[in-house]
Amino acid sequence: MFNNYEELNDEQLDVLREIGNIGAGNAATALATILNDRVQISLPKVKIVDFESAVNSLGGAEAMTVGVLVNFLGEANGLIMFLLNMEDAKGITELLTHGHEEDAEQLSELKLSAIREIGNILSSSYINSIATLTGLRIEVSVPYVAIDMAGALMSVPLIEFGTLGDKVMFIEEDFVGEAHQLKSSIILFAEIDTLKTIMERLGLEL
Repeated sequence: MFNNYEELNDEQLDVLREIGNIGAGNAATALATILNDRVQISLPKVKIVDFESAVNSLGGAEAMTVGVLVNFLGEANGLIMFLLNMEDAKGITELLTHGHEEDAEQLSELKLSAIREIGNILSSSYINSIATLTGLRIEVSVPYVAIDMAGALMSVPLIEFGTLGDKVMFIEEDFVGEAHQLKSSIILFAEIDTLKTIMERLGLEL
Protein backbone atom coordinates (compact mmCIF):
# COMPACT_ATOMS: atom_id res chain seq x y z
CA MET A 1 0.00 0.00 0.00
CA PHE A 2 1.26 3.51 -0.77
CA ASN A 3 0.13 6.94 0.38
CA ASN A 4 2.31 9.17 -1.81
CA TYR A 5 4.54 8.99 -4.88
CA GLU A 6 7.68 8.39 -2.79
CA GLU A 7 6.27 5.02 -1.66
CA LEU A 8 5.69 3.62 -5.16
CA ASN A 9 7.77 0.49 -5.78
CA ASP A 10 9.74 -0.23 -8.96
CA GLU A 11 6.95 -2.29 -10.53
CA GLN A 12 4.39 0.45 -9.93
CA LEU A 13 6.76 3.10 -11.31
CA ASP A 14 7.32 0.95 -14.39
CA VAL A 15 3.56 0.83 -14.94
CA LEU A 16 3.39 4.63 -14.81
CA ARG A 17 6.28 4.89 -17.28
CA GLU A 18 4.55 2.47 -19.64
CA ILE A 19 1.34 4.50 -19.46
CA GLY A 20 3.47 7.56 -20.23
CA ASN A 21 5.07 5.81 -23.20
CA ILE A 22 1.72 4.74 -24.66
CA GLY A 23 0.24 8.20 -24.12
CA ALA A 24 3.30 9.85 -25.65
CA GLY A 25 3.05 7.63 -28.72
CA ASN A 26 -0.59 8.58 -29.22
CA ALA A 27 0.22 12.24 -28.57
CA ALA A 28 3.08 12.14 -31.09
CA THR A 29 0.77 10.76 -33.77
CA ALA A 30 -1.81 13.46 -33.02
CA LEU A 31 0.80 16.23 -33.12
CA ALA A 32 2.32 15.00 -36.38
CA THR A 33 -1.16 15.20 -37.89
CA ILE A 34 -1.67 18.75 -36.60
CA LEU A 35 1.68 20.07 -37.81
CA ASN A 36 2.45 18.05 -40.94
CA ASP A 37 4.03 14.75 -41.86
CA ARG A 38 7.43 16.38 -42.30
CA VAL A 39 7.80 16.70 -38.54
CA GLN A 40 9.72 13.84 -36.94
CA ILE A 41 9.11 13.09 -33.27
CA SER A 42 11.63 11.44 -30.97
CA LEU A 43 10.92 8.58 -28.62
CA PRO A 44 9.55 10.13 -25.42
CA LYS A 45 11.63 10.29 -22.26
CA VAL A 46 9.38 9.36 -19.35
CA LYS A 47 10.71 10.03 -15.85
CA ILE A 48 9.33 10.17 -12.32
CA VAL A 49 10.99 13.23 -10.81
CA ASP A 50 10.51 15.76 -8.01
CA PHE A 51 9.19 19.25 -8.69
CA GLU A 52 12.62 20.88 -8.44
CA SER A 53 14.07 18.54 -11.07
CA ALA A 54 11.10 19.21 -13.33
CA VAL A 55 11.61 22.98 -13.01
CA ASN A 56 15.33 22.61 -13.75
CA SER A 57 14.52 20.56 -16.85
CA LEU A 58 12.37 23.46 -18.03
CA GLY A 59 15.37 25.81 -17.83
CA GLY A 60 15.14 26.92 -14.21
CA ALA A 61 12.56 28.65 -12.04
CA GLU A 62 12.80 31.98 -13.91
CA ALA A 63 12.62 30.60 -17.45
CA MET A 64 9.63 32.09 -19.26
CA THR A 65 7.34 29.24 -20.24
CA VAL A 66 4.01 28.72 -21.97
CA GLY A 67 1.82 26.23 -20.14
CA VAL A 68 -1.50 24.57 -20.96
CA LEU A 69 -3.24 23.11 -17.92
CA VAL A 70 -5.96 20.46 -18.19
CA ASN A 71 -7.65 18.84 -15.20
CA PHE A 72 -9.11 15.36 -15.51
CA LEU A 73 -11.91 14.03 -13.37
CA GLY A 74 -14.48 11.30 -13.04
CA GLU A 75 -13.22 7.84 -12.07
CA ALA A 76 -9.69 9.26 -12.20
CA ASN A 77 -8.58 12.68 -10.95
CA GLY A 78 -5.50 14.80 -11.49
CA LEU A 79 -3.97 17.25 -13.92
CA ILE A 80 -1.77 17.45 -16.99
CA MET A 81 0.37 20.42 -18.01
CA PHE A 82 1.82 20.83 -21.51
CA LEU A 83 4.87 23.11 -21.33
CA LEU A 84 7.00 24.91 -23.93
CA ASN A 85 9.76 27.46 -23.44
CA MET A 86 9.13 30.75 -25.21
CA GLU A 87 11.40 30.06 -28.18
CA ASP A 88 9.85 26.66 -28.81
CA ALA A 89 6.36 28.12 -28.42
CA LYS A 90 7.18 30.63 -31.16
CA GLY A 91 8.72 27.85 -33.24
CA ILE A 92 5.71 25.56 -33.01
CA THR A 93 3.33 28.36 -34.00
CA GLU A 94 5.61 29.14 -36.95
CA LEU A 95 5.30 25.49 -38.00
CA LEU A 96 1.54 25.82 -37.75
CA THR A 97 1.52 28.95 -39.93
CA HIS A 98 4.28 27.65 -42.22
CA GLY A 99 6.37 30.71 -41.38
CA HIS A 100 3.89 33.12 -42.99
CA GLU A 101 2.66 34.73 -39.77
CA GLU A 102 3.57 38.38 -39.42
CA ASP A 103 5.31 39.49 -36.22
CA ALA A 104 6.79 36.05 -35.58
CA GLU A 105 8.49 37.25 -32.41
CA GLN A 106 5.22 37.78 -30.57
CA LEU A 107 2.74 35.26 -29.22
CA SER A 108 -0.53 36.75 -30.39
CA GLU A 109 -3.92 35.70 -29.09
CA LEU A 110 -4.32 33.56 -32.21
CA LYS A 111 -1.01 31.78 -31.55
CA LEU A 112 -1.87 31.20 -27.89
CA SER A 113 -5.18 29.75 -29.01
CA ALA A 114 -3.28 27.36 -31.31
CA ILE A 115 -0.97 26.33 -28.46
CA ARG A 116 -3.99 25.83 -26.20
CA GLU A 117 -5.53 23.50 -28.77
CA ILE A 118 -2.28 21.54 -29.18
CA GLY A 119 -2.01 21.20 -25.40
CA ASN A 120 -5.61 20.05 -25.26
CA ILE A 121 -5.10 17.41 -27.97
CA LEU A 122 -1.88 16.10 -26.42
CA SER A 123 -3.37 15.99 -22.92
CA SER A 124 -6.44 14.18 -24.23
CA SER A 125 -4.13 11.61 -25.87
CA TYR A 126 -2.69 10.73 -22.45
CA ILE A 127 -6.07 10.62 -20.73
CA ASN A 128 -7.55 8.47 -23.50
CA SER A 129 -4.62 6.06 -23.11
CA ILE A 130 -5.32 5.71 -19.37
CA ALA A 131 -9.04 5.26 -20.03
CA THR A 132 -8.43 2.62 -22.72
CA LEU A 133 -5.96 0.65 -20.58
CA THR A 134 -8.09 0.71 -17.43
CA GLY A 135 -11.68 1.04 -18.63
CA LEU A 136 -12.12 4.07 -16.37
CA ARG A 137 -14.54 6.85 -17.34
CA ILE A 138 -12.53 10.07 -17.38
CA GLU A 139 -13.46 13.58 -18.48
CA VAL A 140 -11.16 16.53 -19.16
CA SER A 141 -11.67 20.19 -18.31
CA VAL A 142 -11.49 23.14 -20.66
CA PRO A 143 -7.75 23.86 -21.18
CA TYR A 144 -6.23 26.95 -19.57
CA VAL A 145 -3.18 28.60 -21.14
CA ALA A 146 -0.75 30.88 -19.31
CA ILE A 147 2.65 32.50 -19.86
CA ASP A 148 4.77 32.71 -16.71
CA MET A 149 8.05 31.66 -15.18
CA ALA A 150 8.51 27.88 -14.97
CA GLY A 151 8.63 28.01 -11.17
CA ALA A 152 5.30 29.81 -11.01
CA LEU A 153 3.62 27.39 -13.42
CA MET A 154 4.95 24.39 -11.50
CA SER A 155 3.60 25.84 -8.26
CA VAL A 156 0.06 24.99 -9.48
CA PRO A 157 0.35 21.20 -9.05
CA LEU A 158 2.58 21.71 -6.01
CA ILE A 159 -0.12 23.75 -4.26
CA GLU A 160 -2.92 21.42 -5.34
CA PHE A 161 -1.19 18.09 -4.74
CA GLY A 162 1.92 18.85 -2.68
CA THR A 163 0.60 17.03 0.37
CA LEU A 164 0.72 13.80 -1.66
CA GLY A 165 4.47 14.07 -2.25
CA ASP A 166 6.66 16.00 -4.65
CA LYS A 167 6.97 13.44 -7.46
CA VAL A 168 5.39 13.86 -10.90
CA MET A 169 5.53 12.04 -14.21
CA PHE A 170 7.70 14.17 -16.49
CA ILE A 171 7.64 13.42 -20.22
CA GLU A 172 9.93 15.06 -22.77
CA GLU A 173 9.63 14.85 -26.55
CA ASP A 174 11.68 16.43 -29.34
CA PHE A 175 10.11 17.56 -32.60
CA VAL A 176 12.33 18.06 -35.63
CA GLY A 177 10.92 20.01 -38.57
CA GLU A 178 12.56 21.35 -41.72
CA ALA A 179 13.80 24.46 -39.93
CA HIS A 180 13.16 23.79 -36.25
CA GLN A 181 14.07 21.45 -33.45
CA LEU A 182 11.62 21.88 -30.61
CA LYS A 183 11.19 20.30 -27.19
CA SER A 184 7.96 19.95 -25.26
CA SER A 185 7.43 18.74 -21.73
CA ILE A 186 4.34 17.24 -20.15
CA ILE A 187 3.70 17.00 -16.42
CA LEU A 188 1.17 14.37 -15.36
CA PHE A 189 0.02 14.16 -11.75
CA ALA A 190 -2.75 11.83 -10.58
CA GLU A 191 -4.31 11.73 -7.13
CA ILE A 192 -3.20 8.81 -4.94
CA ASP A 193 -6.64 7.17 -4.98
CA THR A 194 -6.51 7.40 -8.78
CA LEU A 195 -3.09 5.74 -8.83
CA LYS A 196 -4.41 2.93 -6.65
CA THR A 197 -7.42 2.44 -8.94
CA ILE A 198 -5.18 2.36 -12.02
CA MET A 199 -2.88 -0.22 -10.40
CA GLU A 200 -5.84 -2.37 -9.38
CA ARG A 201 -7.37 -2.21 -12.88
CA LEU A 202 -4.04 -3.31 -14.36
CA GLY A 203 -3.82 -6.27 -11.97
CA LEU A 204 -1.07 -5.05 -9.64
CA GLU A 205 -1.26 -5.91 -5.96
CA LEU A 206 -1.12 -2.90 -3.64
